[in-house]
Amino acid sequence: MSRTAITGARIFDGQNWHEDKALVFSNGLIESLAVATDLPADAERVDAVGSLLVPGFIDLQVNGGGGVMLNSEPTVDGIRQICAAHARFGTTALLPTLITDTPEITAATIAAGRQAREMHVPGFLGLHLEGPHLSLARKGAHDPALIRPMTDTDLDRLLACKGSFEALLITVAAENVTIAQVEKLAAAGFIVSLGHTDTTYDTAVSYAAAGARMVTHLFNAMSPLGHRQPGVVGAALETASLFAGLIADGFHVDPASIGIALRGKKGPGKIFLVTDAMSTIGTELKSFTLNGREILREGGRLTLADGTLAGADIDMLSSMRFIHEKLGLSLDEALRMASLYPAEAVGLQDRYGSLKAGQHASFVVLTPDLDMQSTWIGGDCVYRQA
Repeated sequence: MSRTAITGARIFDGQNWHEDKALVFSNGLIESLAVATDLPADAERVDAVGSLLVPGFIDLQVNGGGGVMLNSEPTVDGIRQICAAHARFGTTALLPTLITDTPEITAATIAAGRQAREMHVPGFLGLHLEGPHLSLARKGAHDPALIRPMTDTDLDRLLACKGSFEALLITVAAENVTIAQVEKLAAAGFIVSLGHTDTTYDTAVSYAAAGARMVTHLFNAMSPLGHRQPGVVGAALETASLFAGLIADGFHVDPASIGIALRGKKGPGKIFLVTDAMSTIGTELKSFTLNGREILREGGRLTLADGTLAGADIDMLSSMRFIHEKLGLSLDEALRMASLYPAEAVGLQDRYGSLKAGQHASFVVLTPDLDMQSTWIGGDCVYRQA
């Protein structure tokens, strides 16, 4: 058995900071946070003196990266490239996300995801199917020609995926998916998320009662919070069971609105970070295509020709730094929003999101200024800053 100890770093386990401790792991799992002067004799020591060692980031909405869009490359190689691109920025577990597409592309994506799990692609956690059962009124950058109601055939094909992934998330709108369908999906282990929907507060609450666990990119592509009509935003904040993904790039949501939401969210459901990243991450691309439409990259924004935001040009490390440095959120809480809370949102907090005995040895080593040093997934160093 190969055992490794990361020494010299200041370690955040998901709740507390530890000085003079070492992270000990073997066979891909954490054994302990051990006193640095009392390490197992057979442990290979890796010096990280002066660094910060934190739980690996978890991203539940990743459309692409490294020049690849999942929609354009629904293969295990495409998934591998996306995971590798985001590992460079500290993401150790992610859900490659399929934006609304044809039944054929959806089937190919699910098949590729099954392959990726069988091949243990580093960083692959499962899939996020964002559409096609959304609302035309809140379509965002999704192709309106492909948006449609969920049929019995659609439901049966999804239910056939039961148990295929550690996490399988599906974004739906109440306008095109029934409560009965949500109940069946939730009972089969799907993480059902409300998104791209113009539905009412009361309807959103009823869908949460039926098994929906979260909302997709809070504030964006949903009915807003009004003083007489609280909308999906109001339901997300007021419904204690609901988690909510949030894009923190300074474009999708105003920082003041983020602060209001964080203060107003009822728990135990939490607000967590997602990137909604596209193929541009880790590249110098200036444009790319989605469903035959050109998306332009300029000044940190990705837009269709008409100015509609089309995903985000941000990685998880930058998202975490944004809410810490621009909003003044504590580093502890910013890190939890990028790791522990998304793990809780998909019910995998016993395996991911913290640095505790028995959890995956997936973590990030940062400088004190929060710049990248290295990324480790399942006990293997998959990226090291040159």
